[in-house]
This record gives sequence, structure tokens and C-alpha cells, in this order.
Amino acid sequence: MKPRSLMFTLYGEYIKYYGGEIWVGSLIELMKQFGISESSVRGALFRMVQNHLLEVRKVGKKSYYSATSKGRVDEGVNRVYATQNHIWDQQWRILTYSFPEEKREIRNKIRKELIWTGFGNLTNSTLVTPNPVEDQVTEMIKANGIEEYVFLFTSSSIVSHDNQSIIDIGWDLNLVRDEYQTFIDKFTPKFEELREKALNNTLKDEECFIEKTVLVHEYRKFLFQDPGFPRDLLPEGWIGIKARELFWNIHQLLSIPSIRYFESVFEGAPDREIHIERDKAINPFGEIYI
Repeated sequence: MKPRSLMFTLYGEYIKYYGGEIWVGSLIELMKQFGISESSVRGALFRMVQNHLLEVRKVGKKSYYSATSKGRVDEGVNRVYATQNHIWDQQWRILTYSFPEEKREIRNKIRKELIWTGFGNLTNSTLVTPNPVEDQVTEMIKANGIEEYVFLFTSSSIVSHDNQSIIDIGWDLNLVRDEYQTFIDKFTPKFEELREKALNNTLKDEECFIEKTVLVHEYRKFLFQDPGFPRDLLPEGWIGIKARELFWNIHQLLSIPSIRYFESVFEGAPDREIHIERDKAINPFGEIYI
């Protein structure tokens, strides 16, 4: 695991439910469980602060780190634990852009963010999604000051192509399907192993923390692969639903002991009252998980 990517997993899975801020010593101890050295942790923290993904506060001689809005921890968590694929409102969101060459850096940044949000490429300068992300995209456009270069439309139909053709052009769902199958092949035997240990009462809190963090870290990668289509547009028998059920089963098996381990290591700043959302940390899915 890369330190920066693992930090996003730790903030989204644990730290956000404990006030969103953590002492650097606790972070070092947590990341040590994954073979990451103190120097690597501190180096990653420095770079993430420089890139405005994290912010640091000094309280006495100790440093405490929290995620910024640019880090998008909340958005990522919401997508990982979204309750279910929504019903399509029959609207395509179509975004076109035209940046001058001197703006290519911001163009590439915006393009990457749109893909992360679930857009697919129709052409080099036209992206599309069936998901209701107008507010999110409008906010992104305003935040980057690129209103003169970007246009966002909605349409109930694309005259030249049917819906399936648009999907085939914009996304490679076969690749996403294969990635879900790899996840299932890897974690199905792991689930059986962990469930057997749980039945025999041999699962340790530290082991649960490591295994659940690895699980979430692996599943979080689908944020960059699966566009999160409405259920109406998913292929019949979509394998992503099976992968999600497996993810939920392992997550809930390990959740309480992994939280116990996290709490044994976690230290927040003494100058702030920490609002703990332990129930949400244990079950971020809510009542319905698929």
C-alpha cells in the first residue's frame, strides 16, 4: 500500500467518525501495521499538507492532522457505502469543454475528476453520465473558475445513438466486471477463513483491523472504475451486486473488533471535544446496504 492512499482509507473508514483529526503518533502506529515506516508516514503527511489534502495543527509539542475539503473524504465514503443503485431519471448529463493549450494542466485535472465522478468519454472533449451530479459538477466548475471553458447540459435522449451505444462508447463495463470477479475470487476464501476464526473465537482485534482496512482499501478502488450506473442501465445479473454483498459480509464480521483496536491507538487533540460516531463507524451502510 502507498502511504497517501492508505491515509485516505484510514480517514474515511475510522478517523472521520472520531472528530476527523488524529495525533501523528497514532497515525504512525496504525500505519506500522501495514509495513509503512515512520519516515514514510511523515514524508507523505508533509506532501499532503503541501497539496492542501490535509491540514495540521500544533497543540503543545504534538501535531494533529485532519482532512481538508479538497481531500474529498466524505464524498468517497458516501460513494463506498451508498445504499443502492438508484432508479434512472431518464436524463443524460453532457459536459463539453474547450480549454486553450496554456490551460492544459487544469483541463487534465478536471477531466480526471469527472472520470472519478462517474463520467464516460464520448469524444476527447465531451463526457457524459446518467447520474444526477449537476450540483457537484457546477460546484467544481465554480471552484476552479472555469465557467468560460465548460458547458453542462441535460438531455432525455441522444438522437444519433441509443442508450446502450452510449454506454458502450463511454465505459468498459467488461473490464469493471473482470475487476469485480478478481475481488470476489480473492476475498471469498478470505471470508471463509475469517468466519471460521470468528466461530472458534481466535480472531484478534489487531488482525481484524488489518483485514478490514485491506478490504476497504481494495474495494475503494472501484470508485475509480465503476461509474455507479442507475439499476435500469446495469447489465442483467450485474456482478457488482455480488461483490458488494461479499464486501458487506466481511466488513460487518470484522467491524466491532477493528474499531476496538482503532480506539486503543487513537488519540485526538486535548483542546477539542471529540464527537464520536461509533455506531456509524461500525455500520456505515445503514439499514439497507445494496
